[in-house]
Amino acid sequence: MATAPAKTKKADAAPKRTRKTVEAPQQRLRIKVRAYEHKVLDASVKQILDTALRYDAKVAGPIPLPTEIKKYTVNRSTFIYKDAREQFEMRVHKRLIDIIDPSAKVIEALTNLSLPSGVTIDVKMV
Repeated sequence: MATAPAKTKKADAAPKRTRKTVEAPQQRLRIKVRAYEHKVLDASVKQILDTALRYDAKVAGPIPLPTEIKKYTVNRSTFIYKDAREQFEMRVHKRLIDIIDPSAKVIEALTNLSLPSGVTIDVKMV
């Protein structure tokens, strides 16, 4: 009878532990842009990206966020024709842009940026 070769036990050997280097958390400038018209929104996002890339900033985005739809139903008539109704909706389009490790020049250029009316911007340091 032939015997099977002896199995080596790797479970007894201690696993190698490597030291993880802890990186400093990167600062991000998170820009949320909102508008009712998507064409105006895309034009202003392009303007923000051009400004950030002019100063060699690392940019992530624009990331399209879900469109917020608000629907309103209104009676056409006040008293007799209750079944006649009209529906209106407002769409709020949103985009998200992250600028990773922004320099002071980038932040200053973005604050001096003039965008069209109807576009709202929220800027946060994350």
